[in-house]
Amino acid sequence: MENELTIKRFIEIRRDLGYTQAEFAGMLGIPNTTADIERGRTKLSGRVVVELLKQFNVNPLWLFGDSNNQYLNYSGTSVIPKVVTVDSSDNDNMVLVNAKAAAGYPQNIQDTSWYKQLPAFDLPLPEFRNATYRGFQVEGDSMLPNLQPGEWVLAKAVEGLDDINRNKMYVVVLQDALLVKKIEKLPGNSKMLLISLNEIYPPYEIESDQVQELWQVSSKITFGVDATTEKGLLRQLQESMEELKNQLKQ
Repeated sequence: MENELTIKRFIEIRRDLGYTQAEFAGMLGIPNTTADIERGRTKLSGRVVVELLKQFNVNPLWLFGDSNNQYLNYSGTSVIPKVVTVDSSDNDNMVLVNAKAAAGYPQNIQDTSWYKQLPAFDLPLPEFRNATYRGFQVEGDSMLPNLQPGEWVLAKAVEGLDDINRNKMYVVVLQDALLVKKIEKLPGNSKMLLISLNEIYPPYEIESDQVQELWQVSSKITFGVDATTEKGLLRQLQESMEELKNQLKQ
């Protein structure tokens, strides 16, 4: 008799993906229908478990109750930063990507010399030492009321698509665009919805492997009028850091 939790999870996957018992059986190479598996009469074979992993990224450990991660990022899509910039002491520093640079970012994502033309700042706070942060300027009004056009966000590199939190905002670097959005993963992990806060922009679906890099927005940096020079920018950035440090302590 198959473990009840495994049966429950098998049924949950089929329903999440929207297949009938017969359709799902056809996809997994099971004769006729999945009804016998779902009633606990037939054991879930290793071959079916492999098909679930290959076709839908279903984590076998989750299926058998040994993990809380339902999906594995089987496609191996890497969203970590392609270039990490360092200061003279070899510490990560933070590059600021303004709206003009953002237009060329996806195409130059691996070009180390391209990053050198952008202002970069050392982050003197210990909280920023073990992660890579980048500043991005917001373009357009799709994230109103939270983010105004021209405002800046401070964002932290995300290691993998499994770390996506639907309540957070992200800087999503696609093959040809850099966007700030909320993200909802769709069943199977191969697609995701990009959601704007401004309701006049409908959500749209993309393939997960279109994502080159992913940055989780950790705070907003509001630069005042005198941020036109790098010095003014730096001073205001450090003030924002202090504010962020206080938030981290709470």
